[in-house]
Parts: sequence; structure tokens; C-alpha cells
Amino acid sequence: MDIRTINAAQNYAHARPATQADPERSGAAQGLRATFQDFAATLKHSESVAKDAMVGQADPHALVQALAQTELAVETAVVVRNKVVEAYQEILRMPV
Repeated sequence: MDIRTINAAQNYAHARPATQADPERSGAAQGLRATFQDFAATLKHSESVAKDAMVGQADPHALVQALAQTELAVETAVVVRNKVVEAYQEILRMPV
């Protein structure tokens, strides 16, 4: 028997688990869920700071900071949405 064949079989046996799903990893759906929850939390925080600022309980600096975070989150969501729409349109243009 050739030594190279044995080494190849052993290397294949070690590499095979790398192609299987890792149960400890959360996956794309869990990552998206966490992202959406962070987005919603950012919006809720900004809203509560804005309410506090209206009644005079919040620092104006905190209000500006919360609004800037919200603006960044919304801009990011719009960019991601645009990329998804572009990808969908590109798939529709593919010949069948």
C-alpha cells in the first residue's frame, strides 16, 4: 500500500467535519434577528431620550448623540435594503 494514499485518507477524514454545519454557530437567521433587535433598541433609546429632552430631563448633548446614532442606523438599514433589492433585480434579469 502506498503511504501517500494513507495520508490522503487521513487528511480527508480530518477535513470532512469542516464541511458540516457547526451546531455552536448561530447561523444567518440568528444574526439577522440580533441585528434587527439592535436596530429596534437604538430607535427605542432615541425615542426615550427625545421624550426626556422635551420635558427637560435629558441633556441636549445626549439628545444629539442619540439622534446621530438613530440616523446612522436608519442610513445603514436603507443601504442594506437597497443592496437586497439590487440583488433581487439582478436575479430576475438572469436568463432561465
